[in-house]
This record gives sequence, structure tokens and C-alpha cells, in this order.
Amino acid sequence: MSQPTVFITGAAAGIGRATALTFAAAGYHVGAYDIDETGLASLAKEIAAKGSTSTTGILDVTDTAQFTERLKEFDEAAGGRLDVLINNAGILIAGQFAEQAIETHRKQFDINVGGVLNGLLEAFPYLKKTRGAQVVNLCSASAIYGQPELATYGATKFAVRGLTEALDLEWHKHDIAVKAMWPLFVQTAMTKGIQTGTTGSLGIKLTAQDVADAIFKATQPAKRIYHKVHFPVGLPSKALSMGSRFSPVWLTREVNRRLSHS
Repeated sequence: MSQPTVFITGAAAGIGRATALTFAAAGYHVGAYDIDETGLASLAKEIAAKGSTSTTGILDVTDTAQFTERLKEFDEAAGGRLDVLINNAGILIAGQFAEQAIETHRKQFDINVGGVLNGLLEAFPYLKKTRGAQVVNLCSASAIYGQPELATYGATKFAVRGLTEALDLEWHKHDIAVKAMWPLFVQTAMTKGIQTGTTGSLGIKLTAQDVADAIFKATQPAKRIYHKVHFPVGLPSKALSMGSRFSPVWLTREVNRRLSHS
């Protein structure tokens, strides 16, 4: 297949859906995977309406065997080509840390970290055989500094950040680039009803399409004077990211304390 390809988890709604449609409009064969079968069916119709092609399938990212099967199916449909893997599936549960059950904390790790681990491990053989392959991991501005009321969610994104940085170095010899997207809060079902000190200070302003456009841009050839791994999305995320690089730790803490009203 001469057509470029992309494999997206959590593709039935929100950022995943917007990203699938953005890549489809650019002529990619889209692999769209989610636990929402109805959402995937309507997505496939939208992609076809754009004149592109897709392969869809049910995928619980915490199920390694399912990941193995879906990638095999995608590989056959895509002619042995995997240009971009997007580890998008994730959940966000806000609230006071000590008031949440241990099962709630573990669920976020299982999906947000375990799902990314499964995607990376299972997709690696397919990425390795595709020249110039890329991985995009959905990180978060919550990985800049730990956020009250989002402690476990932020911790999962710190893990994704570490995986991204390490594998971008480790997989360079295989011609695989690994990147992380850093949006702040996005207007999707995941943030509906979320009220924390930080959302009150900064608002929930980004749209799913804002993030999809940033993901697509990050995967396209660009002239850069340095190799870029982290991609903040939106002005607040860019400002917080830049500030954390140059501010002393005590000042970064103070800024986050004030934003979170802690």
C-alpha cells in the first residue's frame, strides 16, 4: 500500500475521533479502535464520505491479546505499513486523592499507562518495518507539575512522559520517532462536569479539533533546528511548559499552588 497509515486508540469520540477524521482528510488509511462499536461504525461512514479508507475494531487497550489481534488485522488491511501509532485512549477521574477508592486509582494506571505499554510493545514490530515510523503518545500539561485533585491522572501522564523520552532515544536506531502531545484541559466527554482548582483558574478551552490539528502537524515533515519530542498544545500549556524549564522549582510549585487554589 502506497497510502500512508495511522493506527489510533480511543478513536470513537473526542480527540481520537477528530484525529481520525483529520488524518483521513489528508489521505491516510485510518485504523480506528475503541470499545464503542456504535461510535466506530459512524466514524467509518464519515471517513468513507471523505473519500478515504479505514479499518475498525473493538479494542480494550488493557487487553494485550486484543491488541495483538487488532494489529494483525490492521497490518493485513494496510499492506504491512504502520506510519503513525497514536496512543490516545485514556480516562480522567478528578477529586481528592484520599477520597477515591484504590480501584479508581488503579483503573487510571491500567488504561493510561498499561494501555500505552501494550500499544508500544505490540506495535513495535510493525513500526520497525516501516521507514520513518512515528509514535504519538497523548500526554498532558498535568505532567509538568503534579496537580491537586488530579494526582493520579497526573502521575499516569508523568509515566507517559518518561516512556516517550526514553523510547525516542532507544528507538532512534530503528528509525522510529516517539513524541508526546501536551494539551491542557480539552472540551470532551472526559472533562464534562470536571471542577478542580486548576480548571477554575485556566478554564477548559481547547477543542478536540485543536488537539487533532496539533497531532497531525507534529507528524508532518518540518524544518526544526533541534529534535522535538514534546509538543505543548494551546497557549497556556506552552506558557506553563516554557516556565517550568527556566523557573526555579520553588517558583513552579508556587505558580501551581495558586492556580489550583491549594
